Amino acid sequence: MKTQDLQLKYRSLIVILALICSAFLASAQTPQQLFETGNSQYAQNNFEEAIKNYEQVLDAGYESAELYYNLANANYRLNRIAPSVYNYEKALVLKPNDKAIKNNLQFAQNMTVDAITPLPENTFKKWWNQLLNLFSLDGWAIITVVLIMLFTLSFLVYYFGNKTVLKRSFFTIAFASLGLGLLSLTLAFQAQSNEKNKRFAVVFSPEAEIKNAPNIGSEEVFVLHEGTKVRVIEEQGDWQMIRLADGQEGWIPKADVKLL
Repeated sequence: MKTQDLQLKYRSLIVILALICSAFLASAQTPQQLFETGNSQYAQNNFEEAIKNYEQVLDAGYESAELYYNLANANYRLNRIAPSVYNYEKALVLKPNDKAIKNNLQFAQNMTVDAITPLPENTFKKWWNQLLNLFSLDGWAIITVVLIMLFTLSFLVYYFGNKTVLKRSFFTIAFASLGLGLLSLTLAFQAQSNEKNKRFAVVFSPEAEIKNAPNIGSEEVFVLHEGTKVRVIEEQGDWQMIRLADGQEGWIPKADVKLL
C-alpha cells in the first residue's frame, strides 16, 4: 500500500513538473514573436501590454526603427510625453529620413510644455546639415566604398581602353565618382564626429530645476519639463551639464534625464 502511494506521489510530481515546463515553454517567445504580439495588442488598443512586449524585445538586446516607433506610438496613445519623444528620437537615429517618424515626433513635441526656439543657422550650415542628415554614419560609409570602387573600375577602363570616346566617358565617370567619394568620406567623418561629441538626452522628470552649478544648493537658472530634448556637454558626479537649442546652459541631476 505504501509503495502504491509513493508511486502515485511520483506520478503527480511528474505531471506538475510537466505542466510547469509546458507553461514556461509557451511563455518563452522569441523577440520576433514578442514584437508581433505587441503589434496585435496595439491593434486591440491594449497599449500597456503592447509596451511590455516591446520592452521585452529591447531587454533581449534587439532594436530597430520599427520597434522604437511602435513603442513610441503606444506611449503617445497613453499621453506619456517623455517616453514617446524618447522612442521617436531613438527611431529617428536609425532612420533619419523617415517622414512618419518625423511627423509623429512633432506631434509628441507639441505636447511638451517648454517652448524653445533654436538659434538661427546661416544658409550654408543649414544646407550642410540637411545633406549630412540624409544618411546615417553607416549609410555614408557604404556610399563612400561604392563610389571609390566605381572610381577604381572607371579608371581601369579609361587606362586600358582603346577607343577615345570610351576613354573620355570613363575618365569623366572616374573624376566625378572620386569627387563624390571624397565628399561622402568627409560627411562620414563628420557624422562619426557628431556621434562621439554630441550626446543628447530627454527630460523624464515632470519638472526639473536647472542649476548654475552641479550641487543642490546652487542657484536655479531655469526650469524644464518632461519631453524636452537637451544636449549633454559634460558630467560631474550625479549631475550633467546640458545645453538647449536656444543656447541656454545649466546643470541637471542625472536622474531627471535619459540619454539617447
